[in-house]
Amino acid sequence: MADDIYRLEDLAELAGVSISTVSRAVNDSPLVSERTKKKIRTISRNNNYTGRFADQLRETVVSKTISVIIPPPQGRDTRLADPFLLDLIGGIGDALQEQNGDLLISHLDLTDMQSATELVTSGRCEGLIVIGQSTLHTRLNELASHNIPFVTWGAKLPGQQYCSVGSDNQAGGRRGTNHMIRMGRKNIAFVGDIEGPEVKLRFEGYKQALAMHDMPLDQRLVVPAHFYPESAIEALEILIEQGVEFDGVVAASDMIAIGAMRALTNAGLSIPDDVAVIGYDDVFVSAYTSPPLSTIRQDISKAGRLLVSKLTRMLEGEKVSSSTLSTELIIRESCGL
Repeated sequence: MADDIYRLEDLAELAGVSISTVSRAVNDSPLVSERTKKKIRTISRNNNYTGRFADQLRETVVSKTISVIIPPPQGRDTRLADPFLLDLIGGIGDALQEQNGDLLISHLDLTDMQSATELVTSGRCEGLIVIGQSTLHTRLNELASHNIPFVTWGAKLPGQQYCSVGSDNQAGGRRGTNHMIRMGRKNIAFVGDIEGPEVKLRFEGYKQALAMHDMPLDQRLVVPAHFYPESAIEALEILIEQGVEFDGVVAASDMIAIGAMRALTNAGLSIPDDVAVIGYDDVFVSAYTSPPLSTIRQDISKAGRLLVSKLTRMLEGEKVSSSTLSTELIIRESCGL
């Protein structure tokens, strides 16, 4: 965080207003907008202001503004319209609304630590929620070392110095693959980008399930695909063209699974008779695909509440620890009933 400030002039300068405006804001003058009042109070708190009017500023209860940052997955473009992102942002927003808080979506890529620091110290927000670790684990550790209040949606990783909330990805991948095997599938493809921390853990669960049933890992059935249906369609088309035999698909996300099902249908294959498919996330649309998609459910509503709760406690000076949420197998027609 920035150095503590104690002069009213410094507080006014950081807020970009005059000293008289700060004075009016503290006295709740109608001549100062609520937005400016909140900004001044937030800056005073984030910069440990101890000068004139400090007591009044501390006594004033204001709603929080939290900034959500969505790093590009493995360096690719972020799609804000992604159903999973929308569900998670909605869960965060609902939790903030219950606390009379505001939500700000920022387009920072976190490669510049100064920008992330200034986002908080400038008063634009009081803390950050980072959705996804992408390839930024080291950067996030660096951000934590700067004492910037933030929590992350993602996996627990080795050497992690920041707080994260995420699902048990390894157990989820294992659970989905075990279900495929129980349904009699012998050649099961894993479709997803295993460069990402969460997908890598889902892939580890996939491999564990194969090993538990003495089934060999066929590298031809490990199919890279990004979190977009178009990428999964292309990946499955190539696999089919190569003549690789497979009767099941474990997808790293529901959107990948939906793309895979489109490619299978385009190739004249029946789901689940020829190829069974299971996704991961249980986004809203997954229950309405044709056939309805089996998936691994993450409790996104609980995740949103936990992310906001942990960040709020952090802002109040508490130490918080990472949490891993359990997953649930949702069986629908894409795997057979």
